[in-house]
Amino acid sequence: MTPVQRFQAVLFDCDGVLVDSEVITNGVLRGMLHELGWQISREECVERFIGRALTDEFDVIAEHTGVRPDQAWLLEFRERRNRALAVDLEPIPGAVAAVTTIASAFRGRIACALGADRPKIELQLGKIGLADTFGEHVYSGMETARSKPAPDVYLAAAIGLGVDPHECAVVEDTVAGVTAGVAAGATVFGFAPGGPASTPPDALLAAGASHLFSSMSELPDLLGSGVVAASAN
Repeated sequence: MTPVQRFQAVLFDCDGVLVDSEVITNGVLRGMLHELGWQISREECVERFIGRALTDEFDVIAEHTGVRPDQAWLLEFRERRNRALAVDLEPIPGAVAAVTTIASAFRGRIACALGADRPKIELQLGKIGLADTFGEHVYSGMETARSKPAPDVYLAAAIGLGVDPHECAVVEDTVAGVTAGVAAGATVFGFAPGGPASTPPDALLAAGASHLFSSMSELPDLLGSGVVAASAN
């Protein structure tokens, strides 16, 4: 595979793109919201929280529970979440092979950029064997001024790789992530595999995704051709 010249680098989200973590993490969150008195449904919890930094949603939680989460609550959430991820986390089918192929084709010009805290990112990439593949090019939205849907973490990743964000492909699976990639000026490939935590394809298109795909095994060829219209998928 020879990458199209207009893509100089590929920037990956992680949750829902590389690892099947969304159901695990969202389940832990839903349980803790129930403990606060908000009997939120599985469907609403997915819709409200997936793809967004939890700290940005504290006001929403306070509106529904009368309790605004504090640092101790957040730390407990992260501890419970990490324990669950350490046991149950699996890679998205085909993701490890796709990243390995793309890293070779783009001569290492890849990055992982997401809104989560760094310990979670490192746990997840380590568990699926991709920590060394991304190396130092791992970027947390917790370490930028704004997290997704703002473009900051993708801009930081492009700067770190030394490339123009307009020459980057971004791989995302949520509306917030697609919005961030578009705002950064990148071309966004929307991953819509289906399933309880998957964003509907139409929502990814509405947010600005230029291409859609449903299997990670498709991605190397899509990035190689760069011409598959979203409407054709």
